[in-house]
Amino acid sequence: MMARLVRHDRNRPYEIKASNGETFYYICACGLSKNKPFCDGSHKRTMDEAPGELYIYDDSSRVRVTAHYPA
Repeated sequence: MMARLVRHDRNRPYEIKASNGETFYYICACGLSKNKPFCDGSHKRTMDEAPGELYIYDDSSRVRVTAHYPA
């Protein structure tokens, strides 16, 4: 088995609307929701991220990843 790092660049959910225009669902796009594919508000933890930086999150904290090679 190989471990993978999946990068999520969006810090807000996708809003899915019903045909009448009302919000039907919010779909997680940050990758932190405990209720995937639905948003549980976890993206609020990402609002102060620096643009272009990569972070790894766990249940209670985050760590900024330092790149050792160009992207």
